[in-house]
Amino acid sequence: MVHVLSSRVLLPSDPERSRDFYGRRLGLAVHREFGTGPERGTVYFLGGGFLELSGRAEAAPAGSPDVRLWLQVEDAEAAREELTGRGVEIVRPPVKEPWGLIEMWIEDPDGTPIVLVEVPEEHPLRYRPGL
Repeated sequence: MVHVLSSRVLLPSDPERSRDFYGRRLGLAVHREFGTGPERGTVYFLGGGFLELSGRAEAAPAGSPDVRLWLQVEDAEAAREELTGRGVEIVRPPVKEPWGLIEMWIEDPDGTPIVLVEVPEEHPLRYRPGL
């Protein structure tokens, strides 16, 4: 087994537009930046991981795998109110799914689906009796 020390998701994008979305609208904290000017790379904290915006892509390459971001939040309804106030379009409002998680969907400016997930207190992801 490879001993992984850190990980991140890499998204080539329009750097300025994506920094506006992930930094200003979504409100992610910056871990670090590299390079200079409008093409600089930016790495954001994603809880236990990182999201790196680097390089440039006008459109997703043909045949590339779909990427979706799964972000756990404390309160999906509060996240909806905050994001709506920042001009983020809610693709699907918070809904309690049959599997017990509360999920809300948004998209980044490139169409990357982002699910914001609230794990209710009674859900087995939080607590599993006997373990």
